[in-house]
Amino acid sequence: MLKSIKTGVLAAVLVSTAIFAHAQKKISEGSVTFGVSYSLTPEQEPMASMLPTETKVKFNGNMSRFELQQGPATITVISDNVSFNSLVLIDVPVAQMQIAVKGTKEDYEKEKANDPKFSDFKATGEKQKILTYNAEKYTYKDDKGGTYELWATNDIELPAGLMGQEFKEVKGTPIKFTKFNRGVKSTSTIKALNEEAAGPFTLDVPKGYDLKTMEEVMQMQGGGQ
Repeated sequence: MLKSIKTGVLAAVLVSTAIFAHAQKKISEGSVTFGVSYSLTPEQEPMASMLPTETKVKFNGNMSRFELQQGPATITVISDNVSFNSLVLIDVPVAQMQIAVKGTKEDYEKEKANDPKFSDFKATGEKQKILTYNAEKYTYKDDKGGTYELWATNDIELPAGLMGQEFKEVKGTPIKFTKFNRGVKSTSTIKALNEEAAGPFTLDVPKGYDLKTMEEVMQMQGGGQ
């Protein structure tokens, strides 16, 4: 019954974290939508159809919420983007199943341990307008020999930690960037940003949910229960 949930949780987590800083217009509450493309290895290709090509993250201060529909399951990820604590909610109505999984900073660091580490961010002076924002191109590299580029704007400032810590050295808000999560490489480009009511969000487990560890959820998925 939990078939595909492991991959669905991975897909949800792919876009649950990032960093925006040092901009002009501060937006502390709203939603941001990204178009997402992936560069998958042959081993990762089987999950291609399960990865979202568009993601919408709602945010309120340092808290964010992302929802993914994966077959019969609705997967919701709520994160504190400063403390790195999180809550994953898995709803499978056809199985009358509601599962909650709490995450800690230690869990986050363990998940990111094998991903490339970015450094050497350099502004190139090249300019481009993305959506309605004036952006500048940056280059950067990782500790495994990879090189990348991103585009950042100083037109807006979103809450610190909204999409992860990878780009904290960038003097602006990344609106097109490449990152990794659990070995999966993705490129995200902003499609919409709305200043609107969102939340408040909480990491408290809702009534009726069965609290489990992620290891227990993966065992259930592997057993096809």
